Amino acid sequence: MASEPSITSRTVLSITGMTCGGCANTVTRVLQKVPGVTRAEVDLASERASVEGAARPADLVAAAEGAGFGAAVLESDG
Repeated sequence: MASEPSITSRTVLSITGMTCGGCANTVTRVLQKVPGVTRAEVDLASERASVEGAARPADLVAAAEGAGFGAAVLESDG
């Protein structure tokens, strides 16, 4: 039985409210816990997160907001 191929996309989020490396690490951790995420990188200086995987952009925004940060989708190819 063949498994269905996973759909991988890249989503870039604007993240607000990060003031230090600890904040960026927190956002990275919560994004990595979203089902379907295969990779998440957060850049404190640019206030952006790049996420790859099959997660819905709305779920990524909700995860960041649930951790106390502002989030908005800047671009998504999925």
